[in-house]
Amino acid sequence: MDVKIEQSWKERLEPEFAKPYFTELVSFVKEEYSTKQIFPPAKQIFNAFNYCSFEDCKVVILGQDPYHGFGQANGLCFSVNDGVRIPPSLVNIFKEINSDLGKPIPNSGNLERWAKQGVLLLNATLTVESGKAGSHQNKGWERFTDAVIKCVSDEKKNVVFMLWGRYAQDKGSIIHDKNHFVLKSKHPSPMSANGGGWFGNHHFSQANAYLESKGLEPINW
Repeated sequence: MDVKIEQSWKERLEPEFAKPYFTELVSFVKEEYSTKQIFPPAKQIFNAFNYCSFEDCKVVILGQDPYHGFGQANGLCFSVNDGVRIPPSLVNIFKEINSDLGKPIPNSGNLERWAKQGVLLLNATLTVESGKAGSHQNKGWERFTDAVIKCVSDEKKNVVFMLWGRYAQDKGSIIHDKNHFVLKSKHPSPMSANGGGWFGNHHFSQANAYLESKGLEPINW
């Protein structure tokens, strides 16, 4: 498993890589990839970082687990590869963008274009076994991604954090609210969104207004 992470993140996360829990995590993940079907493909595990450097990061969206269906996960939370049917949560995200900003709903659910503009699309757990949601939870990934959030919160200013659902909000409790713009709402999954609290949250227009108020380029959602 030859996995590389972008240099600006590597420098800041080096202390994390040296900790015993991360060594154990790497051993577990290597064994899983060698014996089972694991998503995303190994070279895409750190795509969230490789498409969005630490310096460029101005929005963080927190997800929970990679998609566990064949060909879906590409290392970016909520994102799927081109040509893959758009999952229900992402459909609702696109619907809210359409309502909020008037942008047409795209044909592809690949969010690389967001990542390249400075959106860190971070799942709490970065790998999963095929067909088994949550199968790589509590193996060390959550501790690592907590360290990522803390790094962004401590070392940057004026970052927009989008925390959708209770899980993301609990995980984001370490963010320094005074230095950043934290947006919270219900999760966009149909089970949650259809009960109210997702549609009409205006997170995307609010994020862009905040970025512009800080002299930063808005995101082309």
